[in-house]
Amino acid sequence: MNDSPGRDDRPPRSRWTREQAASVERRRGNVAPVAGPPTVDPFPDLHVWDTWLLRDRHGEIAEVNGWRLAFSLTAPADLLPGTRHDVAEIRCFYSRNGSEWRDAGPVFGGDALGQRQWAGSALYDDGDCYLYYTAAGRDEADELTYTQRVAVAHGGTVTADDSGVELAGPWTHETLLEPDGEWYETEAQSRGMTYTFRDPWFFEDPATGETHLLFEGNAPAPEREGDGAETSRRREFNGCVGVARSASGDPLSWELRPPLVEAVEVNQELERPHVVVADGRYYLFVCSHVHTFAPGVSGPDGLYGFAADRFDGPYRPLNGSGLVATNPPEARFQAYSWMAFAHDGEVLLQSFLNYHDFAGDSLDAVAEFSEAEQRARFGGTLAPTLRLGVDGDETRLLGALDAWRIPTPDEALPPVDESELPDDDFDGRVLEGGVRDGYGDAPSESEYDEPLP
Repeated sequence: MNDSPGRDDRPPRSRWTREQAASVERRRGNVAPVAGPPTVDPFPDLHVWDTWLLRDRHGEIAEVNGWRLAFSLTAPADLLPGTRHDVAEIRCFYSRNGSEWRDAGPVFGGDALGQRQWAGSALYDDGDCYLYYTAAGRDEADELTYTQRVAVAHGGTVTADDSGVELAGPWTHETLLEPDGEWYETEAQSRGMTYTFRDPWFFEDPATGETHLLFEGNAPAPEREGDGAETSRRREFNGCVGVARSASGDPLSWELRPPLVEAVEVNQELERPHVVVADGRYYLFVCSHVHTFAPGVSGPDGLYGFAADRFDGPYRPLNGSGLVATNPPEARFQAYSWMAFAHDGEVLLQSFLNYHDFAGDSLDAVAEFSEAEQRARFGGTLAPTLRLGVDGDETRLLGALDAWRIPTPDEALPPVDESELPDDDFDGRVLEGGVRDGYGDAPSESEYDEPLP
């Protein structure tokens, strides 16, 4: 991970470079077992995808009278899977034992900001609940729009007794952050295939006590005089991990700060950024897609990660390339939207079951299936929880737990069994999504193509 000189009052920013991403490959240790169709689906009438856990200010999974709460994006299961994002609403599920879950219902009524709500995080702080989310679309628009802003709901109540959990309003909804056009690209500035300013995630640094809100954004990368067509095209892929800081620790007061990591000319989307602190290191995880890599580099749908010795970096790509976990070649899109949390000396990776029965190179081909077949190939529920070993800047998958499995705080994990992990007989580097072979073999014209230190 390279650092650029600071500008104004910002510290150096870390960059995921093309050279680093060029070494992405499937290998034993980063490829998940084949999941197959759902064996555990407690809510078959719902599509359930991006999921996050209620946590306390210190990042620990919170309990409310013995119950643990999970929040997910949901939609009715009779919808085509590809349309679910257009009507996404946040729903709450809860469990005492981390394996049997109940439905507390939709969190908000019709008062949430945006035309629909996308992923976020949840803070439980001295009995107060703060639900950070992405407000997607302009409230006043007649048609669906893709404007995004970071929002919060607060003031509602979470009550729990032996019979279950209830969330009740009224909630106060506020817009917390919008792109500034300098550190974070506005929708009007965007030249890319998609636009991002979303996925807020609360984090308090255990070393300093400073409070942060991470999010996914795009770093401004306008066309520059003298750039060739190839370089100009690559610069449209400009994902970054953004951050805001609360000087007082107030969960409602935030100030934008420079990005933690930029991936200009590498990847357009660094989704759902979040941090796990282990052994004094900061592990920054993001999710990304094969189709959002810039021309000349490629990586599979997967969980990517970076390590640093302090929160503000500099960050180094885990395993040299950044790839931490991905799907097997015969089911390249079986899971997505991984969320990491520490447990019993390991890091567990929770995600949702996506298209578990599809071996194509691009999800575009799913549209060629009948509606019934699209639904049959889509999981729409949580995927098996993966086990990840972390050693410095290296990681390795160790196996999997059942779907919908979030172990309780004192629960020991079973002995490691790597027998279900795929053998190391992959084709090597990832060449999916129509990206040419070569991995950055074109002549460099970019300030972002710097050699590794």
